[in-house]
Amino acid sequence: MGQAPPDIARLRQVLQTTDAIAVLTGAGISAESGIPTFRGAGGLWRNYAAEDLATPEAFARDPRLVWEWYDWRRGIIHKAQPNPGHLALAALEQQAAGRRGSFTLITQNVDSLHDRAGSRNVLKLHGDIWLVRCTVCGAAERNEKVPLGDLPPRCRCGALLRPGVVWFGESLPREEWERACEASCRARLMLVVGTAAVVYPAAGLAGIARAAGAKVGIINPGETPLDSAADWILRGTAGEILPGLL
Repeated sequence: MGQAPPDIARLRQVLQTTDAIAVLTGAGISAESGIPTFRGAGGLWRNYAAEDLATPEAFARDPRLVWEWYDWRRGIIHKAQPNPGHLALAALEQQAAGRRGSFTLITQNVDSLHDRAGSRNVLKLHGDIWLVRCTVCGAAERNEKVPLGDLPPRCRCGALLRPGVVWFGESLPREEWERACEASCRARLMLVVGTAAVVYPAAGLAGIARAAGAKVGIINPGETPLDSAADWILRGTAGEILPGLL
């Protein structure tokens, strides 16, 4: 087996010695498991873009249509499996725990593949597609039924249920966001993985970490707006790059 490229070797050494690590992941890591991204090829459904459906206004106008889309997405995610990138992040968390370091995984993804890969300290900025929440009483529960059956689903109180995700125009969950900011401020190293870093406020976490003195590594096939401030830029997918950091 040959030697790792110099950038990977240096970043691996930092990962093995840093006591506070934060990781921000985006749609790219899930795309490797076959989950279509909103912006890439396959992002359309019945000629609808995500921006047409993932909004409170769309749900108020046609909840059945919105739920049909989410039922389709849930079916795709149900069949998907964590890829080597997900598994490597779970392993890195275990390594950090072994030396009593902190490791926080912050994700913009709603598919729970990080959980299925074995990651434990996961902050879900955009919610979880397997959660449903009542639009009236606020009751929330986990529902992994695929397909859902009667659409739109209803709460025990009789009101409509909605997906437990953050829609366009909605605020991020306050507790998750505050914890993500705290982890970014505390981090000595932040990895930004599989994201174009154009969706805010999540993309701003790397700047928060950098301002607090952290080193920043970018792992993505294409350029991102964060590249100019990064200490490492590793071009490739999460599944290609992350296993080499173990």
